[in-house]
Amino acid sequence: MSTLLQDLRFALRQLRKSPGFAIAAVLTLALAIGANAVVFAVLNALILHPQNVPRAESLYAIERRSDQTTWQSYPDYLDLRDRNRSFDGLAGFSPTAVGLDTGNDPSKVWGYEVTGNYFDALGIQPYLGRFFHLSDEHGPNSAPYIVLAYAYWHSHFQDDRGVVGRVIQLNKHPFTILGVAPPEFQGTLLFFSPDLWAPMVDQQQVEGLNVLNARGNRGILMVLGHLKAGVTPAQATADLNSVGSYLEKSYPKDDSQMAFTLARPGLLGDFFGSPARAFLTGLLLLAGLILLAACANLGSLFAARAADRSREVALRLALGSSRTRILRQVFTEAVLIALVGGTAGLLGSVTLLRELSAWRPLPQFPSIHIPVNPDAYVYWVALLLAVASGFLFGAVPVRQILRTNPYEVVKSGSTGRVGRRMTVRDLLLVVQIAICALLVTSSLVAVRGMERSLRGNFGFEPRNTMLVNTVLSMAGCSGNTLPIMQRRMIDALETIPGVQSVGLVNYPPLSTAMGSSNVFTDQTTDLSPSNVAANSILYTISPEYFHAAGTALLSGRTVTWHDDKGAPRVAVINQEFARKIFGSVSNAMGRYYKPPDGARIQVVGIVEDGKYLSLTENPQPAMFFPFLQSPTTWTTLVVRSDRDPQQLAAAIRSTLRDLDAGLPFDIKTWSEEMGGALFAPRMWR
Repeated sequence: MSTLLQDLRFALRQLRKSPGFAIAAVLTLALAIGANAVVFAVLNALILHPQNVPRAESLYAIERRSDQTTWQSYPDYLDLRDRNRSFDGLAGFSPTAVGLDTGNDPSKVWGYEVTGNYFDALGIQPYLGRFFHLSDEHGPNSAPYIVLAYAYWHSHFQDDRGVVGRVIQLNKHPFTILGVAPPEFQGTLLFFSPDLWAPMVDQQQVEGLNVLNARGNRGILMVLGHLKAGVTPAQATADLNSVGSYLEKSYPKDDSQMAFTLARPGLLGDFFGSPARAFLTGLLLLAGLILLAACANLGSLFAARAADRSREVALRLALGSSRTRILRQVFTEAVLIALVGGTAGLLGSVTLLRELSAWRPLPQFPSIHIPVNPDAYVYWVALLLAVASGFLFGAVPVRQILRTNPYEVVKSGSTGRVGRRMTVRDLLLVVQIAICALLVTSSLVAVRGMERSLRGNFGFEPRNTMLVNTVLSMAGCSGNTLPIMQRRMIDALETIPGVQSVGLVNYPPLSTAMGSSNVFTDQTTDLSPSNVAANSILYTISPEYFHAAGTALLSGRTVTWHDDKGAPRVAVINQEFARKIFGSVSNAMGRYYKPPDGARIQVVGIVEDGKYLSLTENPQPAMFFPFLQSPTTWTTLVVRSDRDPQQLAAAIRSTLRDLDAGLPFDIKTWSEEMGGALFAPRMWR
């Protein structure tokens, strides 16, 4: 211990004599170790770290093997829950938006619709009040209860313990607050923290529709649960597949390819988990290359420093010091620099990670965030990287010191091995240049790819366009009142000075929401999944949508106000849809095709292809239905205008408040709405 303290004091004196070298070395390592700590923290939080629930190691989500998704239909969930023998309980949940009115200005909040056994199956205990249970459910709309998230209770109810039992309006329906969830429980999607939980049996009141009996609708809920003690994942998979075989035989029209696998919950199974793992692994590899480049750079500096101190080393050897003691002092100095640099890098990474955790990357989804607050694993990894880096670049001058001839050095004033020393340093320089060239090239490719994506043809023009997003079920609209309210909103916004056109669409392209449907040729009579001609993205639009969106109509016509429920069903399709279903674009006008319900739909117009899900997608088929024939509660008004966005937003807000003071909505530019599509390339850059 005494010699170690001597080495530390000597190392500090040497670094104090060379402040330029010390500062350069510390900053180099701080940047490299900080980058690795940030990437590992994200990987740890999203991939390696289990859900914050009791017995997290036994919690699994059920994933369909055919499409690698954890989404199931509600009837299939009931069969899986009641027929399996491997889980203590299977629960389901689904994120959704609701309008919450506590007596003040109504607002749109995000919550989970969950099955009655959700909290019981996860083993969560309330912080305040109680949770709802299966025993509270007695059919549709029979459980008008909600549970508040701790963060929402803290920020919107100011920790008022008297909220338990209070009745609030949820989509203009009365719901009673039963309790508050514990602060550590933030839902079962790692990136989506709900504001509240509501029973799924109240779907009609929460969403304005009820599709819980639709077995073929597989986008209703995600299913997860704890394995029973002693049951392995392989055994549970076999058990679930036996239930899947029963479903295939019992419901051949709705349930096909019902084989299941188990996935870790939190990232939508392999659907989002695999791309996230691949992306973070790539980032970790690049961060590792940065650290190697830093070590190569510091190795060169240490080799040069050892050469400059060769006379000092020779004198110490001549006076009787051992080579082991000198090497130990060199490693002490290297590890000391690495620890100081690692500490600086860790402090910077902790600050960055906390900012990242508070960041809301998608303004339209304030509940979406990246929970990457550092934990003990991040600190240990940073320490390990610092120590390993210190030994790595500290080992560079070892051979040089071991071969030092003190008598030759004292006589000549140099080590006498200039050629070999320069060879080692040249090799380190080559390694450093190669790694840096790879990193710079990768960065340039990523930036160039993003720029090319942004300059590409979207199939719409986002400039000079505002989007008004709402869910009309939040205002109590349903059934026949939906198109009436939507028409009133369109007509009202068209009267605003400077507005050129107003269109309606259920979900705008390149947003984080979308709908799709299987499509069959007109000649197909057996509408089973095996005979599907294509799976097409679908949109519900108003007559002026294409003009407001800046989408080119290539042939035919757009939808009109006469395309209502009493008129024959029609659709506008894109070029890719025409190629997949009809063989060519020129052969599609006036032709018919069928959706899963078997109705014949006539093609009345063809528009240009566009980007619908992501900037890098291959051409996707898309179809556009008249909103009068396909009512939708999800409503986005596309407002094209040459006015200043802030002034236009104020005018839109005032106009819609005059229509319905209780309608929650948000307003943003289309470029802001595209933040979800641009999130991944921006993060990569």
